[in-house]
Amino acid sequence: MVMTTHVDIVSAEEEIFSGSVEMIFAPAEMGEVGIAPRHTQMITRLKPGEVRLQTGGEEQSFYVSGGILEVQPHVVTVLADTAIRARDLDEAQAIKAKEKAEQALKDKASDLDYTRAQIELAEAAAQIRTIEKLRKMKK
Repeated sequence: MVMTTHVDIVSAEEEIFSGSVEMIFAPAEMGEVGIAPRHTQMITRLKPGEVRLQTGGEEQSFYVSGGILEVQPHVVTVLADTAIRARDLDEAQAIKAKEKAEQALKDKASDLDYTRAQIELAEAAAQIRTIEKLRKMKK
């Protein structure tokens, strides 16, 4: 019997996933982490990027804008401001957001605007990377 752990991916708006998986990969601040069943307990911050869930040879991908990853012995929880199934990402919108953020960085009106533009750029770039990975997986 294959060991699994329960995963909940929750955004500020809704629960996007709840189920048992064999492996979780997430973009922690210090690098990607892999979580297998019975992983040691931990809490870490997430940066914008892709959360991947593996079950029975299949992989599901989600984009998170950052957040918190909590690992308990039998439950992993991803708390994100924004969580979207990778297949639901809009590439044109992500490219437009990236271009807008890059322009805002050039026009630096204030430190607050500059910081916000950096965050928006990181999120848009992470969405584009997630879309590109999903496209490669389909080929």
